[in-house]
Amino acid sequence: MAKILIIDDEQSIRSTLREILEYERYEVEEAKDGKEGLDKLIANHFDIALCDVKMPQMDGIELLERCQMAGIETEFIMISAHGTIETAVDATKMGAFDFIPKPPDLNRLLLTTKNALEKSTLKTETKSLKTKLSKKHEMVGKSKALQLVKNMMDKVSATDARVMIMGPNGSGKELVARGIHERSNRNKKAFIEVNCAAIPSELIESELFGHEKGSFTSAHKQRIGKFEQAHEGTLFLDEIGDMSLSAQAKVLRALQEHKIARVGGDKDISVNVRVLAATNKDLREEIAKKKFREDLYHRLSVIIIKVPSLNERKEDIPALVEKFLIDIAQEYGNKPKSFSKAALKSLEDYDWTGNIRELRNVTERLVIMCDQEIEAEDVKKYLN
Repeated sequence: MAKILIIDDEQSIRSTLREILEYERYEVEEAKDGKEGLDKLIANHFDIALCDVKMPQMDGIELLERCQMAGIETEFIMISAHGTIETAVDATKMGAFDFIPKPPDLNRLLLTTKNALEKSTLKTETKSLKTKLSKKHEMVGKSKALQLVKNMMDKVSATDARVMIMGPNGSGKELVARGIHERSNRNKKAFIEVNCAAIPSELIESELFGHEKGSFTSAHKQRIGKFEQAHEGTLFLDEIGDMSLSAQAKVLRALQEHKIARVGGDKDISVNVRVLAATNKDLREEIAKKKFREDLYHRLSVIIIKVPSLNERKEDIPALVEKFLIDIAQEYGNKPKSFSKAALKSLEDYDWTGNIRELRNVTERLVIMCDQEIEAEDVKKYLN
């Protein structure tokens, strides 16, 4: 049931609004002024606040400002008499959902309340989804090797510096990139990922920069590339060591001039993108073999973060396995299984050439094939 707080210094207004809203099956509380309203909003969660503009001690505008400063996400509907409508309009510019003139019209009140509640519900669902996604991409572990990575992420996230993320396949390079984006001031904008190894060399330029209709045989319509999609956000170029030299040249130009041109187009398009790149290759060796541009390497590697292999952080295996067990149980709708101490020791003794990705796959295999508690013999049987 939605909770609504009525904040008004007129008892008659509060009583009228309460009667209407309770008839519609809303849970309603009252506050006689802004100060009491603030105390209740801090102490309890309300979906909506119906707030008078002119009140003693603290008016509705000041109350709205204080709630915003405190991070209170209640939707405000301002209630205004004839002489304060202009002020109420200003309040909507400050973040209030809407305003209702006094005396309130019943249909207008219920419609505005319904719309504000839908917005409040959407915000709550979005916040919950973001929390789930954040946990999904959480970097689990307390090893010294992982802590060094996290410390570097904390330092670079607040900047727009380009970062080269190096490490073996399956070690969590994408998690590092996502973590940097989520900590940055671009986190409300898009995080766009391109796997350079998965895209044929003849299509990579179209993927990155887009193309105009008719620019090649299968270009039946205009396409917006990843650079434009990531405008004001973050572009993650995974496995950049596999990018063709011609595409590398265009990426270099985009980094230097902050402009791109679609394939088949002659118009420059300005882009504001933070580029993060990752590779499992030794790019110095690739440069020596003339397979990677040295100037692009220096452009991309303002900061270099080296992600450790799982063999370099085996003390994190119990925590990783615990997370995987919870995730897998949620996916299958089952109760999470557990590992005996001996089974965990067997996992720690193993040579993880596939890193965290391999550990996750092995954990899922054991969950499917074994009983509620997974023993060392199970690990030995199903590990390879």
